[in-house]
Amino acid sequence: MPSYRELKEEAYLANMEIPRRGLAIYTFGNASACDRNAAVFAIKPSGVPYDKLSPEQMVVVDFDGEKVEGQLNPSSDTKTHAVIYRGFQGVGGVAHTHSTYAVGWAQAMRAIPIYGTTHADHLPGPVPCTAVMSDDMITGDYEEETGNQILQEFEKGGFSPLEYEMVLVACHGPFTWGKNADKAVYNSVVLEELAKMALFTEQANPNSSALKKTLVMKHYERKHGQDAYYGQKEEIK
Repeated sequence: MPSYRELKEEAYLANMEIPRRGLAIYTFGNASACDRNAAVFAIKPSGVPYDKLSPEQMVVVDFDGEKVEGQLNPSSDTKTHAVIYRGFQGVGGVAHTHSTYAVGWAQAMRAIPIYGTTHADHLPGPVPCTAVMSDDMITGDYEEETGNQILQEFEKGGFSPLEYEMVLVACHGPFTWGKNADKAVYNSVVLEELAKMALFTEQANPNSSALKKTLVMKHYERKHGQDAYYGQKEEIK
């Protein structure tokens, strides 16, 4: 039987970042780490408080959300993570939080406008918000349909999941992803800051305009473009 020790450790560390960064309380939220070669991911067990978690408690499931290893029940959001992994190639980690400001925009059923260069440093447009789920989807396989809502929003909007590593699910809250679980939680922290900044911008000036495209692309491309020059060529240890 294969050992998933490193994968479970990665998932555990990502989950512990969620309360440390103030993104969720009690048992709210979850993060997962994916091994695409093995077609599995490790995810937080359902309803277990963060201060009682251990790496050994992480649950390993396949891309259909079926348990592969673990004694506990996986997160209730497992099928949503599975849909994201199946639908967005290149994603190695997923996080779902209940961070206050991002949830506020989701409950308002609004995409987060791109008002400034901080936002443009991370993605080249508004943070997408899905449509409100239909009654048939709600009463069906709810968690899988939540993932389908995300995929449908990206297909409809023409968003690249490798450029837009975050989304708001209307009336629910944020999901983020990245090349690994650590980056997924990093993007949750960034999303919460963008949500807060956008709210303050609209409070300071209800008639605020979106950042002009030249500034958006300057900031996005200098960090993510082919000729990006932000940061160091080699990671600082």
